[in-house]
Amino acid sequence: MVVIGAGVAGIATAYTLQQAGFTDVVVLEKGTDVGGVWHWNRYPGLTCDVPSQIYQFSFAPKADWSRVWATGPEIQQYHREVVDRFGLADRIRLDTEVVSAEYGGDTWTLTDQRGGQIVADFVICATGVLHNPAIPDIPGLADFTGPVVHTARWDDDLVTDGRRVAVIGTGSTGVQVVSALAPGARSVAHFVRSPQWILWAPMGIRQPAVVAHLLRQAPRVHGAVYDGLLRASGLLADIVTTPSWRRRAVQAYARLCLRLQVADPELRAALTPDYQPLCKRQVVSGTYYAALQRPDTELVTDRIERVTATGITTADGRHRELDLIVLATGFRTHDYMRPMRVVGRDGITLDEAWANGPRGYRMTAVPGFPNLFTVLGPNSPTGSISLQLSAELTAGYIAAWLGRYRRGEIDTVEVTAEATDRFARDVADAMGPTVWNTGCSSWYRTEDGTIDLWPFDRTTMERMLGRPDDADFIVTTSGTGRPTR
Repeated sequence: MVVIGAGVAGIATAYTLQQAGFTDVVVLEKGTDVGGVWHWNRYPGLTCDVPSQIYQFSFAPKADWSRVWATGPEIQQYHREVVDRFGLADRIRLDTEVVSAEYGGDTWTLTDQRGGQIVADFVICATGVLHNPAIPDIPGLADFTGPVVHTARWDDDLVTDGRRVAVIGTGSTGVQVVSALAPGARSVAHFVRSPQWILWAPMGIRQPAVVAHLLRQAPRVHGAVYDGLLRASGLLADIVTTPSWRRRAVQAYARLCLRLQVADPELRAALTPDYQPLCKRQVVSGTYYAALQRPDTELVTDRIERVTATGITTADGRHRELDLIVLATGFRTHDYMRPMRVVGRDGITLDEAWANGPRGYRMTAVPGFPNLFTVLGPNSPTGSISLQLSAELTAGYIAAWLGRYRRGEIDTVEVTAEATDRFARDVADAMGPTVWNTGCSSWYRTEDGTIDLWPFDRTTMERMLGRPDDADFIVTTSGTGRPTR
């Protein structure tokens, strides 16, 4: 069998399959190292907005994080260490991008960028959502004579100190880049189409060495800390999915952070969003508001008219001379497996199946594509539940199907359109009272306005990804046991 992707989802899947006794597993990764988004993202200031002690696999606890909120390089190193620690490296082929996957009869044929092919009984797409950079369509962008760099493709040799820098885009990335570059740059202009609510937190605080020592010496305590943080994330799920005093309290805190940290009423007004806090992916920072109030840093809310050879002209007619443009514009989050060409049963392509937007069954399967599963597929951005937990639960669910194949109980398995439609209706119903449905434009929304998130709590996820239900699938069988390719 083939797993596509060696980020959080791919590593969780490879480990789960190995524990289940599957030995004929190949993981294909387009990058030059594992880690997914943590491999591709190397921009200054990169920090996880989830506490380190929960941003880890349950099977690979790490006691000695250097900070309470880990930096990108440390998280990338953690993923490499996990792969090496559990002997997964031999299964992973780096620098191998799958350009097409085609189903023919009872097997899948995968073709990589060099023309190499692999035939597999099952394909597991662990490609995630944050891998295809979104490049804005700004007139004249190609005419700029200085460097233009997307945060997901950062040039490590790029010099920012002493230069006039434009950062385009908000969200965590824009906030982190502005905070990191402002102290050394000659000037920073942050171009913001829609401001974000910022929750203040001391993101740079170090984890005390005594904590690492205690957790390392007492694995049960470490496990209890992890479990406690998972339970705490359940409180976050309640906040974002259920209107209550808890949600109002967090929203009040976001407004208080802005009011206390930005004294200038004009700047504060420009930084005040026109939507409820938490509606978008929440941004956490302890430095952004301070960075914006530096004399050499500017918030620009006027629309970009065009980019010239030497800078950016805004709708008010002002032209700002620049040396460097940073695109903190995020990802095409609803691509999932694409641009890979995926062809399923009867020649249907993924683009055709998803003409009205991505849809899947419980984050795991797509009708029309037998023996193909997804880990962190449609609706998998949770906004409140650990991605590692989601990936591990999904991988276990898939392993249950593969175990049945290995025992000869099934030959092919394909989710029905009816079950997928029913799940989509359940998602839509559950999305109604969530904070994500309160009127903002965010990367959670697909082109047709659907909110591509997981609106349920952890208990519901565990139930849905517990035991596979044959009633929701088309299953064929010949009753012959076999190894799985």
